[in-house]
Amino acid sequence: MFAVLASTDTAAQQFVGSQTCIDCHQAEVEAWQGSHHDMAMRHADGESVLGDFSNVKVQHNGGSNRFFQKNDEYWVNIQGPDGKYTDYQISYTFGFEPLQQYMVSFPDGRIQLIPFAWDSRSQQEGGQRWFHLYPDQDIYDEFYWTNSGQNWNFMCADCHSTNLKKNYDLASNTYNTTWSEINVSCEACHGPAAQHLEWAGQKQQSTLQHFGFDRDLSQAVKEWVYKEGHSTLQPQEIVPTDQVNTCSQCHSRRTQLSEEYDHVKGSFFDRYRLSLVSDELYHYDGQIYDENYVYGSFLQSVMATKGVTCTNCHDAHTAKLKIPQEAVCLQCHVATEYQTPKHTLHELNTEASQCTTCHMPETTYMQVDPRRDHGWHIPRPDLSQHIDTPNVCMDCHASEGKDNQWAIEQLNRNFPQSSYLNQQHFSVAFYADAIGHRGAEDALSLTSQNHTIAPIIRASSLERMAGNTGTNTTLALARAIKSDQEMLRLGAVAGSSGYQWQDRWKMLEPLLNDPVLAVRSEAAAALVTYWAQLSASQKEQLKPALDDYIMIQEFNADRGFGRTNLGNVYAAMGQYEQAIVWYQGSMLVEPYFENAYVNLADLYRQMNKETQVVETLTQGIDAQPNSHAIRYSLGLSYLRQRDSAKAAQQIGLAADMARTNPQYWYIYGLLMEAEDIQASQSALQTSYELNQNPETLYARCEVLARNYSDEVANYYQDCLSEMRKIAPIEVIEQLESVRLTATK
Repeated sequence: MFAVLASTDTAAQQFVGSQTCIDCHQAEVEAWQGSHHDMAMRHADGESVLGDFSNVKVQHNGGSNRFFQKNDEYWVNIQGPDGKYTDYQISYTFGFEPLQQYMVSFPDGRIQLIPFAWDSRSQQEGGQRWFHLYPDQDIYDEFYWTNSGQNWNFMCADCHSTNLKKNYDLASNTYNTTWSEINVSCEACHGPAAQHLEWAGQKQQSTLQHFGFDRDLSQAVKEWVYKEGHSTLQPQEIVPTDQVNTCSQCHSRRTQLSEEYDHVKGSFFDRYRLSLVSDELYHYDGQIYDENYVYGSFLQSVMATKGVTCTNCHDAHTAKLKIPQEAVCLQCHVATEYQTPKHTLHELNTEASQCTTCHMPETTYMQVDPRRDHGWHIPRPDLSQHIDTPNVCMDCHASEGKDNQWAIEQLNRNFPQSSYLNQQHFSVAFYADAIGHRGAEDALSLTSQNHTIAPIIRASSLERMAGNTGTNTTLALARAIKSDQEMLRLGAVAGSSGYQWQDRWKMLEPLLNDPVLAVRSEAAAALVTYWAQLSASQKEQLKPALDDYIMIQEFNADRGFGRTNLGNVYAAMGQYEQAIVWYQGSMLVEPYFENAYVNLADLYRQMNKETQVVETLTQGIDAQPNSHAIRYSLGLSYLRQRDSAKAAQQIGLAADMARTNPQYWYIYGLLMEAEDIQASQSALQTSYELNQNPETLYARCEVLARNYSDEVANYYQDCLSEMRKIAPIEVIEQLESVRLTATK
């Protein structure tokens, strides 16, 4: 199934394989052998498999899982999607330290990672054991081992093998994924080497640049120099190269858009859509939370702006640090300034005094894999005190009874001239937005226009502006759309979502011809939602960029989101039957993907087919019983059908499942007024606690006023007291009038 691409493929002919590199580059090949890149993926055999397959039994959730061998083959007996324990042959290994994963091949070309991994650390470190990566999951979870979250073809293949072609067949819903080499070999980074061989074979001086490669993988700064007034060496000159774009293709949290565009010589966003700094992936201050694979952190750093590239610290072939950890930073940071107790505040040559301890804290993923933050943040306990972001001071000293105020005092005392302490920080704007603070809109606008802040943060500010339409937001978006930074233009697309369609068209229309694929395609996706209002000329103008967007979704049609996005496009264009096909196709490839059911049901609502709405959402609940969104949509359908009891039942379940969705609690509270006043006022109070919206508080007070009795008198008075803090006297008098009317 997996082999070198056919020789008739021009691109495949350019890939010559790492074996051709050995004769001339023996030292580099030897350094690469045994590295994480070399071991990224291997055929499962006696040389690659580290786990114990000697008929070992592992208990999990009351079941026994068995790892065993049949001759030279490696097998596992584990629970499949049908709940039955089945034997599966291990086809490939994935990585090797500090854990190794294993993959199973299926007849339709899918390669899936099993849920158990081998802890390859030493016994002294707690390793040499099998463990379950996702112990709390069920079969409806995206990351259940036979589901899409553990599908190698989509999730992993592009980064773990060389010259990867996904080759997903839409008609048959199958894969024929191919590679040139199974692991991350020389050409994964250097690019196809055929011209390099041509260069090497020429006796006369070649005209080919970069030794026959089209990539310049050198460092961006050739010389670091001392400059007066700086305690770190400064770049003599920064000449951008292709190194960071090459590394970031895999060391980033992103979605692949296409296999057709060159992200190295072009824009990263021509092939990948980088995830920006969102609350799902990062803390408010940009520190890593979920896995981001380095690039998103690195882009926030001062290092990135100074021209630092990956190989300033890491050896390109071993992927390890090129010099001892304690010396890496001292390549540029003058030791007499930084390697002193005055700076570290700890005894030298201790773990606490290491640069990485304070500026590159570790977060452990996959239970045993610690990864360092590459944002090189300055510890800010003052931010932690107000917005609850983590800081390294408390990581160590909280156990001693110290708190953030203590850390603030220590830093102020030891660094009185620091420009970082108590400095305004973008995290305050991000936090304000997350809690719905009234000042968030202007704070985000100012952050997005601050040229001293990294573009990824400014773009993330723009993305978070979604729904805002104030004067400062308009100004920020207008400037971003004209920016030469593609990330800012991309952020502006989402940030413009609050405007009326005519205004949004004027804003985004220039981006339909953007040279960067991600920008113009997302602009088209935003504007196609107004298809019915567009003129014929506007539709014609939209079409080329929309075709790009459709191409991207078809490339990702092996996932529910790709097919659902296509359904959204055709629904917006009024091509309902085509939209239904794509939504139903999404349910086929990912039955547990809730958006497909919700969006199809909404389409049926627009078509006045309420019976199909209920059927679709009921099917969705069966396929994904953990979805609160599907239940909420079903509740709204019953509400439209004037069945308040069923509506309240489903929306109540949705609110209880989601816990933190104020809209669910609000609607549930209103529905329960006729059935249970206590449940009604309690739900509305929960909604208010979550959104701090005065209208929600008023609704609670009004419900209690309309249904005033001795049983709810205390609740009413408490609610009224809260209203007095934020509302004018006229509002209080209005509520009292409702109460008096109810008691007559």
